[in-house]
Amino acid sequence: MQSENLVMIFIRNPELGKVKTRLAKTVGDEKALQIYNLLLDHTHKVVKGVNADKAVFYSDYINSEDVWKNDGFAQWMQNGKDLGEKMSNAFLEAFNMGYKRVVIIGSDCFELSENIIENAFTILSENEAVLGPAKDGGYYLLGMKNFYPSLFQNKKWSTESVLKDTLLDFSNLNVSFKLLPTLSDIDEEKDLLPYQNLI
Repeated sequence: MQSENLVMIFIRNPELGKVKTRLAKTVGDEKALQIYNLLLDHTHKVVKGVNADKAVFYSDYINSEDVWKNDGFAQWMQNGKDLGEKMSNAFLEAFNMGYKRVVIIGSDCFELSENIIENAFTILSENEAVLGPAKDGGYYLLGMKNFYPSLFQNKKWSTESVLKDTLLDFSNLNVSFKLLPTLSDIDEEKDLLPYQNLI
């Protein structure tokens, strides 16, 4: 039976030269791919325990043989021209399928925990939206009870203005929301310093 809650995970297919390109500029493509695989593994373990339906969205193709499939994750393709359109289409699809509370995360955050995602759903029981700020000015998690297309429009994705612009959208839409703890995404070599023991 379908849950009322859905976690959507946006990932890139882990291929040499196609992942963590900003990081790869200083550590090289092979190291960047190794780190991204660690991030994917961490994200998989974290989400696996969450009490919700789960769907992984691939950037290029669906891998029917990977760990996500074996652990009951639905496997879908990202669909759209840019990140905003892809996320917008994913939320729209989820709400059209009847989900009441939908959360989206990426696969860039070693600090993300099962508890944080569960907390996001708790917040959504009393608010219309929830946002997990990232230290770089973006966000690592966005959750909603209703579809707000403007959250995905007129944004400079992967820049430090995304969080600020999204909070402005919430204000303009008069959406009730709460913030989760601010976490650090892995985008550049300096972001790896706290995780040397992992890599």
